[in-house]
Amino acid sequence: MNKLNIRKAEKKDAELILKFIRGLAEYEKLSGEVTADEEKIQGTLFTENPKAECIIGYAGEKPVAFAIFFHNYSTFLAKYGLYLEDLFVLPEERGQGYGTQMLRKLAQIAVERDCGRFEWSVLDWNKPAIDFYKALGAKPLNEWTTFRVDGKALKDLAGGK
Repeated sequence: MNKLNIRKAEKKDAELILKFIRGLAEYEKLSGEVTADEEKIQGTLFTENPKAECIIGYAGEKPVAFAIFFHNYSTFLAKYGLYLEDLFVLPEERGQGYGTQMLRKLAQIAVERDCGRFEWSVLDWNKPAIDFYKALGAKPLNEWTTFRVDGKALKDLAGGK
């Protein structure tokens, strides 16, 4: 396994983060969904009290992976959890253990912060990712269904419609 140097992202990394986001969107066949830009990334990830964080993995000097994560809360545990929003390894760099190292780093952060859980979602068609996560000991929560309200439906709900 090649050693990955993982560090917390900085404001100057906004362009790189956006490239990773676009690469992930392309892989997930969701390129048309990306409205993020460097300014939005800087204004959300690098504020005085950010609600999400980013780490970047480097193989030597080359950035090869990134992860965006934030805290959620478990009422049953009365503890914060760590939620992985996105993890992406460049396609040409996969199979070298970088994804495992990124997940280990996130698990370490969760343990250091006394989180009760570390969770994420995966698209149901992404069998390579599902198999990878299961091999690491992650369990799918098949009895749960994710719901989302966004765009016009979000505005309608907020407005009482």
